[in-house]
Amino acid sequence: MARFLVTGGAGFIGSHLVDDLLRNGHDVRVLDNLSTGSRQNVSPDAEFLFADVRDAEAVRAAMAGVDGCFHLAAIASVQAANTDWFGTHQTNLSGAVAVFEGALRARQGPLPVVYASSAAVYGEARRHPLTERAPTRPITAYGADKLGCELHAAAAARTHGVSTVGLRFFNVYGPRQDPRSPYSGVISIFAERLLRGLGVTIFGDGAQTRDFVFVGDVCKALQAAMHGASCGRSLVFNVCTGRETAVRDLADTIARLTGARSALAFAPPRAGDIHRSVGDPSYLARVLGVSPSTPIETGLVETLSWMANTHASSAEPLPVAARNPVAA
Repeated sequence: MARFLVTGGAGFIGSHLVDDLLRNGHDVRVLDNLSTGSRQNVSPDAEFLFADVRDAEAVRAAMAGVDGCFHLAAIASVQAANTDWFGTHQTNLSGAVAVFEGALRARQGPLPVVYASSAAVYGEARRHPLTERAPTRPITAYGADKLGCELHAAAAARTHGVSTVGLRFFNVYGPRQDPRSPYSGVISIFAERLLRGLGVTIFGDGAQTRDFVFVGDVCKALQAAMHGASCGRSLVFNVCTGRETAVRDLADTIARLTGARSALAFAPPRAGDIHRSVGDPSYLARVLGVSPSTPIETGLVETLSWMANTHASSAEPLPVAARNPVAA
């Protein structure tokens, strides 16, 4: 078994990955500054370091004695990057450089790094589904920083022999995604409001589509990527299902699963929002043997159940009728 460092391991995706690694018999060290994650998400069986990924010395120290690094620490929000351009840039790109340099200079290194990229690198694409060969034309600061991560990862591999694998996450959802966080996804926001019997606001006409991928499938891709990391190479894969869902249809589905009324309001599109996003997962399946396959309604039921149970034990419980989401 191996020992891994997970940056951002107290966050939504990171904490699920930590749990999976521990279940598979690995030792895990988590580095997180808890700016968006929660200490409660981290298993007591993992070593926890309270540190910021922008602190290059702390990152380098965290690399000691590990066999590889999963780099998930980020401010994963287009809107946050719009309002705090420089601050998110420091975390999302400078933090990634700190990780690549730490992996290079580790005493037992260079270490392989699997890192989170994003479908935001594609921007408003002309052809779908998106393959890894599609042009990268980010239209947001967030997408530009994620593309920058890929470029620095390629430099780390070609110049310094650091094996890197980037995963272009599409719209990830699942338990532990905090609906009240400014960085949360549309599924967690819609679910929380509909479970409470409240209406939801759609930015745009609701016909815009997204490729929603369940967090459990993302964790499988992350681990397969670490196994597939090879000396001195830099690889990039889509992590998606190849199925697109309209935002309005998503709201209607969540309403049906919760038994809530789907009271929709519409607002102007937000800056940086794209109209269509769906990826091609075939390269991931062919090279790493992973095919994200959780049906969206299956993932939604699991997400809704977690959310209902979490609120049931909190100071603001959900209405009784909302605590038992119905499986389709």
